[in-house]
Amino acid sequence: MSPEEKQKKSSDDLQAESKPHPDPEVVAKGRRRTFTTAYKARIVALADACETGEIGALLRREGLYYGSLQRWRRQRDEGTLEGLAPKKRGPAPHPDKDLKKRLVQLEKENQRLAKRLSKAELIIDVQKKVASLLGIPLATVDSDPDEEK
Repeated sequence: MSPEEKQKKSSDDLQAESKPHPDPEVVAKGRRRTFTTAYKARIVALADACETGEIGALLRREGLYYGSLQRWRRQRDEGTLEGLAPKKRGPAPHPDKDLKKRLVQLEKENQRLAKRLSKAELIIDVQKKVASLLGIPLATVDSDPDEEK
């Protein structure tokens, strides 16, 4: 290798070493932007005051989409103040959640009591058979108030 090639190679190595390496740090997870009601109302008012062709500049400056502006205008026209507030994400809560929970609880209790009743009836039948085998007379009840209903 000639001295000029060595010098050129060494200068290339220096340039390669001086290039910044990519940052190895992991960036934080992005978050969805939320807008306050006041901000939405301000942007809609500014958009309404814009001349032809200025709305695009406004949206680029604010980093918004035209669809968001349309949705905010529709919500303003409908008069839904809740529509201008940011909405909580996720599935909607079930209005009958407490009733369903109570129903499940009552069904479990019903099953438990039905098992207990079947055991009690079995015990009563055994007692009747033992009494008849031993010759012990059982007191009979003429009418049961629960059976009349």
